[in-house]
Amino acid sequence: MPAASSAPDAPAPPHATPSPDGPAPALELLVHGVGGATPEEMLGDPRTVRVTGDHTAAIFRRTEDVGAEERPADYREKPVPEAYVWSNLTSGNGIRALWLLLLPFMVVNLAHWMRPNTHGHPRLTRLYGVLVRLLAVSLTFLLVAAACEVALDLTAWQCGGSDACSGKKSWLGFLSTAHGGWWSQPGRRIALAAVVPTALTGLLWYLSHRTWSAYESQQPLPSLAEDPDTASGPALGRPGFWYGRRLVARLRAAHTAAGFLTVSAALTVATARYDRSAANSLLDTLGWTLQGAIALGGAIVIWVICRRGRSETRFDDALGKAETTLLPALALTGLALAVLYAGWSRPEWRSSGQLAGGARGFGLLALAQLILVLTLAAVALRLHHRAPVARTAMKGLAGPAVAMLACALGGVMSGGIAQRVADWLDGSATPGMTAGPAETVLGPPVVLTWQASVIPALLLVLVLLGLFYGVRTWRLRNALTSRVEDDYPGERPDPVRTGRIALARAAAALTDSAPRMIVVLSGATLVLGGIALLGAFLYDVVPGRAAKGMPTPIEALTHASQALGSWLIGFGFLLFVTWGRRAYRDPKARRTIGILWDVGTFWPRAAHPFAPPCYAERAVPDLTWRMATWTERTGGRLVISGHSQGSVLAAAAVWQLPPRTRHRVAMLTYGAPLERLYGRWFPAYFGPYCLRHLHDEVDCWRNLWRHTDPIGGPVRVVPDEGCHPVDHPALRDPLVYGRTREQPLPAPILGHSEYQADPEFAIERDNLLARLPSPAVPRQNSGPHPGDGGVDQGSSGRSSG
Repeated sequence: MPAASSAPDAPAPPHATPSPDGPAPALELLVHGVGGATPEEMLGDPRTVRVTGDHTAAIFRRTEDVGAEERPADYREKPVPEAYVWSNLTSGNGIRALWLLLLPFMVVNLAHWMRPNTHGHPRLTRLYGVLVRLLAVSLTFLLVAAACEVALDLTAWQCGGSDACSGKKSWLGFLSTAHGGWWSQPGRRIALAAVVPTALTGLLWYLSHRTWSAYESQQPLPSLAEDPDTASGPALGRPGFWYGRRLVARLRAAHTAAGFLTVSAALTVATARYDRSAANSLLDTLGWTLQGAIALGGAIVIWVICRRGRSETRFDDALGKAETTLLPALALTGLALAVLYAGWSRPEWRSSGQLAGGARGFGLLALAQLILVLTLAAVALRLHHRAPVARTAMKGLAGPAVAMLACALGGVMSGGIAQRVADWLDGSATPGMTAGPAETVLGPPVVLTWQASVIPALLLVLVLLGLFYGVRTWRLRNALTSRVEDDYPGERPDPVRTGRIALARAAAALTDSAPRMIVVLSGATLVLGGIALLGAFLYDVVPGRAAKGMPTPIEALTHASQALGSWLIGFGFLLFVTWGRRAYRDPKARRTIGILWDVGTFWPRAAHPFAPPCYAERAVPDLTWRMATWTERTGGRLVISGHSQGSVLAAAAVWQLPPRTRHRVAMLTYGAPLERLYGRWFPAYFGPYCLRHLHDEVDCWRNLWRHTDPIGGPVRVVPDEGCHPVDHPALRDPLVYGRTREQPLPAPILGHSEYQADPEFAIERDNLLARLPSPAVPRQNSGPHPGDGGVDQGSSGRSSG
């Protein structure tokens, strides 16, 4: 967004004193959606000025509108447009390409917010949150364990212990047993390799701490924190909802300690096993002591994660030093002791096979994730049945299904990097497929190979799912042709034009089928993952070897599945790295990744502290402070106009306003996923009750949508009798069916974009401004603190909208 960052600052127009000649002009605050937009595009003028904010997120005006509050006569017939540009929060500098590595963490964090409605069930609500946080820390264990598998097992233990393998890699020569150097002992090799997973844990801590200081530390309006009524309303209106500083700090400390403990366990378990076989009583006792300390540290980490969740009803700014500083420090000290223990001289120790404890650790971790997902599903079903909400996605099972997909993503990334490194070190077709001296690297643990072997079956399910919905979309397209022609009466039918419009509508309707797709995909992942885990437990060898002696078709299919799965998982990892590298160098590619984060990182980091940061914890306070201070200082009318994800930010910001300010604000949403996506997938926060509460609190609200929009849709709020409806009838798209004198060229099918090009947009905006109460007389003194959000009581009445 170079245009946003290069615009000059204006001389403090947000705090300009209104002219005493008349009431302040109306303000239209525009909020863009996914993918971002430049202020020039939003305001329709190449000359824009940043009036408040910084290079990350800011509010812009046209140059001619700077100081508009001082010239109210010039704006009696039109509002003053302002653009809030927040796209750099998700697609700024190149380092954010590293967020691709955090994709499983982001997905499991979404599962926390997909909790069903929970009125009056605090224990089940708490249990749901605990289970999601446990799944989140299991992903941290998995990622660091994968780094340990690559660095300690495959590289230092297997390849470093084989002269044939280390001889091919000049950079591993100093580890070779043939040279008999100081680093040739297995314990010292794995102690040195522990630098890699330790550095990974440190990098995750750094990224989380860096974004924590910028995102989770934004102060809410002081008056909101003092309002006792916020605790009883929707969750997004609570004073502590967008201030997760304490929880993220505590979770970050626990997950950092979990990473260090994982590395310590990988070092200690393998070394202690040799000491037991070598009958060295001193080192054996030290090994047992370290393993006990690691187990105790793991129990403390789990206790910290389970003990307390989010504090939303109050502004919680306290940080416990014992949890945030002492815990990771003790874990790092334990890691240092584990490194010293593993590096102690053991001249008779030789490395063979795979590093001890790896296969069992990955198997137990996969089993724990499976149990946690099934338990979470049982809790979610119970919550949904006790307080069902209409149109909830997957009958309340969206959270468990998404958590299952997060675990699958973590498994694919872990298995992919392990398989790719094994292939690279070994140089053979597929490690584990052959036996004998030619194979210098045995490959990753058996359970990872089994998980990779079921990927072809999962891809087959995806292909069949795509074919099914492709045929269904085409049939729906044929069924919609008559309806399209009815929407354009008096036009001469054009089968090609009608077909394109009908296909756009049918493709947009696929969004409503997403819950069924996720059901099939997560169900297949659960079943195939269970089969892989069971196969690894029963056979303890890779699928190709387990199939020996079986009927020829089964054996051939198993070998093909293992080979194809190994190739696919390695290819997927390379594709992932290539995409991240391109995003680091190419701003356009980084913008594409930013679109994914626009949707996935709207929610605070309630489950995983290493997830990409929540941009709404910066954007929502920005919008709230702007609306509260502007209405307080000018007494003017304000319409907040949100497109796509911007409508979600607008709704969240309005919920955070003090009640008196909220009643002086109108909302115009278009292409809004408020009900279609957020209401169905996050019913506890955007369900029918919450949206109805939002409608009742703002002065008036209007929502625009199209049948061709795959993201936005009606909000389905039913107003009281005699009140204006929220949802506008579906807008025509395209605006003109055929060629006309006014439109000699074919009008485009706009879908999710360019709502402001429709004449209805300006009409509805002007209607909202007309329905707002008359502007209050502007205050001439300094007034109360902007956070008071106060306007004169006599001017805070609401219209019937």
